[in-house]
Amino acid sequence: MSIVRPVLVSALLQGPPLPAGPLGQALIAIIAIAVVILVGRIVLSIAWRLVLIASVVIGALWLLSIVL
Repeated sequence: MSIVRPVLVSALLQGPPLPAGPLGQALIAIIAIAVVILVGRIVLSIAWRLVLIASVVIGALWLLSIVL
């Protein structure tokens, strides 16, 4: 695996340059925004599940405290 990393890094560095000019910068910005939105959706999906589970557990404990 130690041989693969330098080969991969050198292949990436020798690849085509990043797009220049206003359209290239806009493309890079849109791709960065898309990555942020994708990661945000995944994190929010997990957060919603945790909130729902916590509300059900706390609601059940509250009901038990009223009954007992």
